[in-house]
Amino acid sequence: MTLAHGRSYLAIPGPSVMPDRVLRAMHRAAPNIYDGEIVQMMPDLIEGLKSVARTRHHAAIYISNGHGAWEAALSNVLAPGDQVLSLCTGRFGHGWHEMAAGLGIAAQVEEFGLHAPVDPSRVEAVLRADRSHALKAVLLTHVDTSTSILNDVAAVRAAMDAAGHPALLMVDCIASMGCDRFEMDGWGVDVAVAASQKGLMVPPGLGLVFFSDKAAERRNQMERVSRYWDWQPRVAPDLFYQYFGGTAPTHHLYGLRESLAMIAEEGGIEAVWARHDHLARAIWAALEVWAKAGPLELNVAERSDRSRAVTALHIGAPNGTALRKWCAEKTGITLGIGLGMSTEDDPKGDGFFRLGHMGHVNAAMVMSALSAMEAGMLALGIEHGSGGLSAAAKVISEA
Repeated sequence: MTLAHGRSYLAIPGPSVMPDRVLRAMHRAAPNIYDGEIVQMMPDLIEGLKSVARTRHHAAIYISNGHGAWEAALSNVLAPGDQVLSLCTGRFGHGWHEMAAGLGIAAQVEEFGLHAPVDPSRVEAVLRADRSHALKAVLLTHVDTSTSILNDVAAVRAAMDAAGHPALLMVDCIASMGCDRFEMDGWGVDVAVAASQKGLMVPPGLGLVFFSDKAAERRNQMERVSRYWDWQPRVAPDLFYQYFGGTAPTHHLYGLRESLAMIAEEGGIEAVWARHDHLARAIWAALEVWAKAGPLELNVAERSDRSRAVTALHIGAPNGTALRKWCAEKTGITLGIGLGMSTEDDPKGDGFFRLGHMGHVNAAMVMSALSAMEAGMLALGIEHGSGGLSAAAKVISEA
């Protein structure tokens, strides 16, 4: 028998759950793209995005996923033959590095493994050794969705400043924006990339690039930028279509406007961060209790190093795949696959999974996901510590 009938819950780290309000905002006839509401709403929409990124500088929208945002950011400030430093703490750090390499950019990788964040002292040492300032940018993933590692952006900026290095600080915030605290201007970030399908609660399709005046000046020094990826006309358009390099992503924009309104109504981005933090602590409380017995392990040991948007877990092969399958088929809750975590003993990653808790989530949703996981472990005979749900409930009761 299955108990999965009813509304399903996609508890993966993106695409995240879309609010009914966002879906209703998008469920409308196609608008006029030459005049009227959609044209007039753009200035406020851009300002709303900037408030989420905590920047007073520039925001560009692309019709793309996060990979497109990676390429857009790189294309505006780096030319073939330029050198960058890629700080990697998981699959997506390497993915951005690979994107740079594909553009002819020489990417130097500094590897920090899959269980701990970037060490700023190592970054400072590498930059001090670059006396000719050949490195033009530092690529950092704020939250690597595969490992759930949260990197200290401000500490990396401090390391760069201590080394006296002029490289741009470019940060991938695709998993973190709207979930984990991110202060673009306060932390000295030059370029930040994000996407619509995670903390912003909109379907995949919008890539976002935020950039500082320093990055804008670097763009001005470029000999050539692909016409589509060029951010200049997007942030200072003479005509509406220039915001998007062509036809506007009309219905995504209506959904984005609604999601930004929801963020504002909640109390602004500070309130959203606080909600994500509290729910993450409830999740961790349950997982840490379950991990006291049996095979379950959190990928990141220290709470301060964990994302508030996603938690990566190891439970041993084949338990990860079995638990995901059981939860989906029996309870209607879909857990995320283990991505980029395979080992020689587990080449298919059957011992790994991830729990997404980003965007449109509340206490009831978190408790339902945890309850499904515990029921699955009981059904599958996976040993675990007792009292996990009570530990999570206690944290929630303290809100």
